[in-house]
Amino acid sequence: MQLPDLVSLFVAPLNRLGVSYMVTGSVASSTYSYARFTNDIDVVAVLSDVEAERLHAAFDTPDFYVPPLEVMHLERQRPAHGHFNVIHAATGLKADFFFAGSDRLMRRSLELRRQAPDQNGERVWFAPPEYVILSKLLYLRDGGSPKHVADVQAMLQVRDETLDRGFLLGEIESLGLQATWASLKP
Repeated sequence: MQLPDLVSLFVAPLNRLGVSYMVTGSVASSTYSYARFTNDIDVVAVLSDVEAERLHAAFDTPDFYVPPLEVMHLERQRPAHGHFNVIHAATGLKADFFFAGSDRLMRRSLELRRQAPDQNGERVWFAPPEYVILSKLLYLRDGGSPKHVADVQAMLQVRDETLDRGFLLGEIESLGLQATWASLKP
């Protein structure tokens, strides 16, 4: 028996619902560089109350844990950092859903997202690589895992020539990430 993958479990329903989203985190960094194991997928989504209810209904089955709809509505009201988790009961695979809210960087990145097929042909919207790097730098600065260092370094190794350096360096300065960025340089 083949285990389900993160995209078929968590992204395919978003596509069917027509939700505006982008995959970020380690799934995106693996797409832009080297694959590594992860048991979760990070998704930034723009959801109205109605779309949040439809998303809740899509995952409100015995196969998944989804928080109560009231929690999703409360998290959606946050101007930044609103989020919730959906967990696949049989495998423990997890999706971390983040609401774009009024976060300037998330909103801009959603406008620049890129679509690509996964190995099963499902179309997936990915955050631009610059956003993935910036979000990993933010997590790293705030005490994140050494995996963030490896992910950023791999993306720089594979994608360095295609990155929008002006945007990336400007956001690093704007977000106060200069020291974190400098620590990654060999």
